Amino acid sequence: MRGHEELAERFEERRGQLRAVAYRMLGSLGEADDAVQEAWLRLDRTSGDGIDNLTAWLTTVVSRICLDMLRSRASRREDPYGDELPEPSADELPEDEAVLADSVGLALLVVLDRLGPAERVAFVLHDLFAVPFDSVAAVLDRSRPAAKKLASRARHKVRGTPVVPGAELDRHLEVVEAFLSAARGGDLGALLDVLAPDVVRYADPAVLPPGVAAELRGARAVAEGTVLLRHRTRFAALALVDGDVGLVVAPGGRLLLALRVRAEGGRVAAYEVVAGREGLRGVEVGALGVVG
Repeated sequence: MRGHEELAERFEERRGQLRAVAYRMLGSLGEADDAVQEAWLRLDRTSGDGIDNLTAWLTTVVSRICLDMLRSRASRREDPYGDELPEPSADELPEDEAVLADSVGLALLVVLDRLGPAERVAFVLHDLFAVPFDSVAAVLDRSRPAAKKLASRARHKVRGTPVVPGAELDRHLEVVEAFLSAARGGDLGALLDVLAPDVVRYADPAVLPPGVAAELRGARAVAEGTVLLRHRTRFAALALVDGDVGLVVAPGGRLLLALRVRAEGGRVAAYEVVAGREGLRGVEVGALGVVG
């Protein structure tokens, strides 16, 4: 009995790290907890016999479980877009998952959802948790060069491809940050400051309340229209959208909306709200600030 208790204690010491790995692989806290619990059941069946490095063993087991879950999800062709789902309110999204998603980065979760199962596992293990490629290859049952290639391909997708020079991208980032901050605060004055006088907003009619025009012109109209939809900014994050700084709205990491933003002269000159499965499939999203 004491041996079982000690094994359980050693597992609990590592549960948080295993949960972090599984969440980034699966993008769902419930599924991550299921994967970690399955790892414990497998460990319990072994009684810890023959395991020299428990952390490495558990990371490998959790990763393989997650890989199987991702492959099963892909075979069912589950779509990472949320156009057919009710948008979660602040009360409907579990607080611990909301906090965890924020800590990981909603944009990163969105991009990870667009990777293939092997790419996602390779990127999470190596780039996010510094697992050596020999170990990544063992998890994926691939050669070391193949595992490196998967991680490299995933890294390229995660970063996206900027279409504007770095200095210009930085200026656009400042503009979009200011726009998001004003929108979150419902600050009409701040929005008027960051919007160009002749700004244009176009939104997919499906995401608008009845009677609201899809196209708005002029700073006052666009600012008021932005404030009307401010409740969605809780799930908004800065991202690279089609090569320039934009926004994604992704409750729980599921992409609901993407905003293509055009910044000129230090202000927002136009933005487009893209929604729907087909529309979102045509948007390239990258996570800003990802290194590696």
